[in-house]
Amino acid sequence: MSQLTPRQYPTTRMRRMRKDAFSRRLMRESTLTPDDLILPVFVLEGEGRREAVPSMPGVERLSLDLLIEEAREVSALGIPALALFPVVDAPLKSEFAEEAFNASGLVQRSVRALKDACPELGLITDVALDPYTSHGQDGILDAHGYVLNDRTVETLLKQALSHAEAGADVVAPSDMMDGRIGAIRDVLEREALHNTRIMAYSAKYASRYYGPFRDAVGSAGNLGKADKTTYQMDPANGDEALHEAAMDIAEGADMVMVKPGMPYLDVVQRVKQELRVPTFAYQVSGEYAMHMAAFENGWLDADTVILESLMCFKRAGADGILTYFAKRAAQLLNQ
Repeated sequence: MSQLTPRQYPTTRMRRMRKDAFSRRLMRESTLTPDDLILPVFVLEGEGRREAVPSMPGVERLSLDLLIEEAREVSALGIPALALFPVVDAPLKSEFAEEAFNASGLVQRSVRALKDACPELGLITDVALDPYTSHGQDGILDAHGYVLNDRTVETLLKQALSHAEAGADVVAPSDMMDGRIGAIRDVLEREALHNTRIMAYSAKYASRYYGPFRDAVGSAGNLGKADKTTYQMDPANGDEALHEAAMDIAEGADMVMVKPGMPYLDVVQRVKQELRVPTFAYQVSGEYAMHMAAFENGWLDADTVILESLMCFKRAGADGILTYFAKRAAQLLNQ
């Protein structure tokens, strides 16, 4: 492909196309619509329960009856899907996370009820054990506190299958165990759940941006001062993310995820450009909390910055964005 010969001012005035709204719109390279958004939600037991998440202003944990109302609002805004995360009561947490695959568990019941109420709304469920373990790690530990890969995958298989059987449209393993995508795909195929999609959290970094989320699901206290560096990715690495994503696609993933979002847009761009697969990114709880702090202090304008922050994901190549701003962004985009 030949290179264009640079043209000089005043023959070329780059501002010409910026003068009017019509020409700015005509040359716009990236677009953002409600179709690009996924809203993460937190469900808890009970009825009529609504709990604020202190580190995430404006985000609430909802009981299932209130979550169904939320789902109807989300669907009416044109948002395609919810990502469902459970708040598991302490007595149900255990060393081996047995509650994760309980067919009558909170997530499984929530999926069935949400699909009955809003069948057109996509439901994405988190496949990971940290909400269910008494130690807050994403897997089963050995005697030294190391997360056992293959033993953990055995439990993840049961969890993913229970979600799919309940009616989840997409199961989203966020645990970062090796080989879990292929194992989950095999069990879904064996059980004739051929159309259950897998969104692989392929490039999930061992980030400090997750703190408010762990508060929201109640795993922060269980994890304590421990970290997840033996299975989540080193923030210094980019090539490794491509290796992870390519392996997950080869094992049967339909989509890949990069998490966190804005600090890792270079990874989003590389994954999309080099692998050409459906690529998603998560504007995580820490990113949301920082934005909200700036909005509440009057340091940034909320509406314009929300849309700008989401547009940058699209510019980087993301096909969709998990964001706690999804409802507000959709309302703005629908005006």
